[in-house]
Amino acid sequence: MPQKQTPLEKIESLCEELVTHYGDGEDREIRVAGKLLLVALAQFRQHGGRGWPSLVREYLSIAENDPEKLDHILRANRSEKMESS
Repeated sequence: MPQKQTPLEKIESLCEELVTHYGDGEDREIRVAGKLLLVALAQFRQHGGRGWPSLVREYLSIAENDPEKLDHILRANRSEKMESS
């Protein structure tokens, strides 16, 4: 039986679909990432309470300064690393 996708995997699938939507367009991966970032920032602002900017800065700091930690976070959110589904 195929394993159910995690939320992260669903988002990655959506990214691939959106990149395909842009065809041979220039910077299509960056355009998709930018749009997803805008949606994510809007969600942080709407649902993250007063501390949402510091949470965003924390994620940016991890992405910029600790790529291994970012990779670990991403791996931990994929189904092949999840024990229970």
